[in-house]
Amino acid sequence: MKVYFIGAGPGAADLITLRGSRILGNVPMVLYAGSLVPAEMLQHCRPEAEKFDTAGLSLDEQEALYRRARREDKDVARLHSGDPSIYGATAEQMRRLEALGIDYEIVPGVSSFTAAAAALGSELTRPLVSQSVILTRVSGRASAVPELESIERFAEHRATMCIFLSGQRLKQTVADLLLHYPPDTPVALVRRASWPDQAIHRSTLGALMSEVTNKDWLLTTLLLVGHALSREGGAESSLYAAGFTHIFRDGTDRKTRRPRKGKSVKEPA
Repeated sequence: MKVYFIGAGPGAADLITLRGSRILGNVPMVLYAGSLVPAEMLQHCRPEAEKFDTAGLSLDEQEALYRRARREDKDVARLHSGDPSIYGATAEQMRRLEALGIDYEIVPGVSSFTAAAAALGSELTRPLVSQSVILTRVSGRASAVPELESIERFAEHRATMCIFLSGQRLKQTVADLLLHYPPDTPVALVRRASWPDQAIHRSTLGALMSEVTNKDWLLTTLLLVGHALSREGGAESSLYAAGFTHIFRDGTDRKTRRPRKGKSVKEPA
C-alpha cells in the first residue's frame, strides 16, 4: 500500500503531469482538496474509485482514511492543487504516514505562479533586471509568516515577487511593497490562473489600489510584482548571441573552430 501526493496543477484539467494522470487512473482511492481542485480533474480517475473531498475533513479524519486504505491494502492518490511542495499542507500528512509506517511518493505538479506567468506572457527572470524570484505569502489565520520573511523585508531586494494568498490583505501588501519598489513598478493580479473564469489585472504598484475593488480579488489570487513584468524591451541573454562560445556551440569570436557532431546546419543565404 502506498500514498501518492500528486500535484494537480493550477486548475486546468490538462495541466496535470502524465505521471500524475497515470497514477490517478490506477488507484482505487482518491483524496482531493475540492475547494481548490476542479471536479474536471477527477476525469483522470478510474470510474469505480472511491473519491473523498478533503475540504471538510480534519487531518485526523484524513488519517483515518489512510489507515483504512492500509487495512484494505489499497493505494491512495492525494491530490493537491499546484505543486505539493508549495503551501500544500503535505508535511504534516507525511509525518503521520511515517509514524504509521505507510510508504509515500511525491509527484510534482505545475504551480499557480508559473501558470500565472504563462497567462501574463511574462518571463519572471530577465537579464540585468531580475535574476531571482521570491515566492511568499501574507500571514493568515491558518499559519503566520515569520517576521524575517515579511513582505517589507523581501521587498528590499526588488526582485520579482509572486505573493500567494494576497487578496485579503491587498491594500497592506501594496503599502509594504511601496516602501522599497518605486510606484511605476509593474504589477499584475491573477485570479484562478488557467481556470475558465481566470481574471487578470495589470497595473503599476502606485496605481493598482485606485483601479481595483478588493472584494473582487479575495480568493485564489496571486500578486506578481517586479520590473521583469514590463513589456518594454530589455537586454538580451548572451546564451544565443552570435559571438558567445559555450560547450555546445562555437561563437563567431572563437578563432579555432571545433568539428561539429551530427548533421550540419546550413547557414541561411
